[in-house]
Amino acid sequence: MPSPVPPLRMPDHLLTELAHGGGSAQALAFLEGGERARRLLLLRTLHAHLDSLPATPLTPAAEVWRVFTAAADKAPEAVDRLLLAPQVGNWLAHMLRRMHGTAHGPPLWAEAGRLGTLAVAAALGAGTEADVLVPLTDGAVHLPELGTAQLAGAEPGVSIGRATARAGELTLTAVPQASITPLTCRPATVPVDTDDPDVVRQGPRWVPLRTLTHRTATSVATITLDDLDPYRDLDEPISPARLDHDEAVAWQEMFDEAADILAAAGPEAGPGRLDPEVIRTVVPWGRTSLLPPPPPDVRVSATSGDSYAAMLIARPSSALALAETLVHEFQHSKLAALLHLFPLLDDDREERYYAPWRADPRHLTGLLHGAYAFTGVAGFWRDRLRVPEDAEAAAYHFVLRRTQCRLVVRTLLASERLTAPGRALVTGLARTLDGWLREPVDPAPLARARTAAWLHRTEWRLRNVAAEDTDRRTVTWDRPRLRPDRVSWPDVRTYAFAARPTDPRTADEYLAAGDPAAALSLYADALAGDPAEPHALAGWIVARALHPEALGGSEARRLLARPERVRVIPPERQRT
Repeated sequence: MPSPVPPLRMPDHLLTELAHGGGSAQALAFLEGGERARRLLLLRTLHAHLDSLPATPLTPAAEVWRVFTAAADKAPEAVDRLLLAPQVGNWLAHMLRRMHGTAHGPPLWAEAGRLGTLAVAAALGAGTEADVLVPLTDGAVHLPELGTAQLAGAEPGVSIGRATARAGELTLTAVPQASITPLTCRPATVPVDTDDPDVVRQGPRWVPLRTLTHRTATSVATITLDDLDPYRDLDEPISPARLDHDEAVAWQEMFDEAADILAAAGPEAGPGRLDPEVIRTVVPWGRTSLLPPPPPDVRVSATSGDSYAAMLIARPSSALALAETLVHEFQHSKLAALLHLFPLLDDDREERYYAPWRADPRHLTGLLHGAYAFTGVAGFWRDRLRVPEDAEAAAYHFVLRRTQCRLVVRTLLASERLTAPGRALVTGLARTLDGWLREPVDPAPLARARTAAWLHRTEWRLRNVAAEDTDRRTVTWDRPRLRPDRVSWPDVRTYAFAARPTDPRTADEYLAAGDPAAALSLYADALAGDPAEPHALAGWIVARALHPEALGGSEARRLLARPERVRVIPPERQRT
């Protein structure tokens, strides 16, 4: 068994690095050490719980544990790497939730039996021997970090197989074997551009995980492109969704370009900087074959705190968008790892706070995650300011995210819910953002970004916050009275305002072009049929606040601060 580690105390200088939104290789190594300690704790906790399960048809947990321990004794580094595989973290957390009745999945004995497949994978990596009865799903067993061994003709659903490992070679047979042909192979991953005939042939086969690679003069980054592991999603197990060859190649090409973009920022480990080598896994999401890229405002990505250095991503429309997403999601991984080391805040989990990147109210932990992730995003775009072809878009996104993050950081600091390390972290973010707020930016994208930020907050309050027309004694700055009829809504402005319209036609386009008077008139037309429609009303309020002849400065600020108090605008006032 991998040896345990003593309790971890993060040196102050490493916490300072991470608090400012960045993190050196030394800081990231410390976070990884904390994740290793957590995985060992979860694994030992799960092992203790397995004794309480009813008897299963698989190899007893005690015997599986001996196989795993033997591999760890011979090759501790290889087994540590396996233990730190993101999907292993997801499986461990999911299993413990199942033990406590808060998650669902296949038969519990089959999910618990993944400990056997983990032991077989460890034995293969260490060159030790294993002979373990493992659960099969539709005749297949997935080995973490390697791929899937598939028997042909096996019964659908959950069944049993015998997996033996010897000198790095795997043999998988069905139990009982009957007429099912065994599979013998040497499990390994393959680069994306490998045309593996085993994947398409009939009969038993080894389906390898594919890897994305990026080569520099001094190193090679190799990242698993995981479309197979049942625990690659955020919680409950899912089926494989194998990418076809062309889609996998599209991922490789885009990843290679994104890695070049990240490398161009320089070697310093500041906010928004990312060495692709620290990413373990990208889980492709949303499509398995090559399709026209989605528009730039259609972005899906997520990270689980249980799967450090992994990220689930729908392939975006450009390498620049992918590079931004990699930065964003790794920021979430860093913060999740910090939260595993010590509590950062005392969160009552009540969802009542404004998050500038969400349609719904959030709790404090969600605010902290968003602030940390988007501070990294702001740093990413700050680095792109000096790239001529990206300068205008970079200025817009830099201003937008620094403005939004500073607002959220102010909320966190005022909440009085931060622990001492949490306050140190958020204060570090504030210092980074305050420095960035003083940096000059081209006026045109600056104005559009500020307008987009006002529009989002205004529409959010219109849709989520009730007008304070009842007992105001219960309404405070951090506890607004929320509307009972609030629903999700699409944020169509954040990315639309990134570019200045050259031929404005709609109210939003006139506002983005810096013509609030024309926008005000068109918003008024849109409100004629429904004076309280939140999207148009938010535009009208912001345009009115920006119109140089409509309001004075203090009145405009009051209007933007509490837009929910403007419920219905009489037609005769809509154009004023």
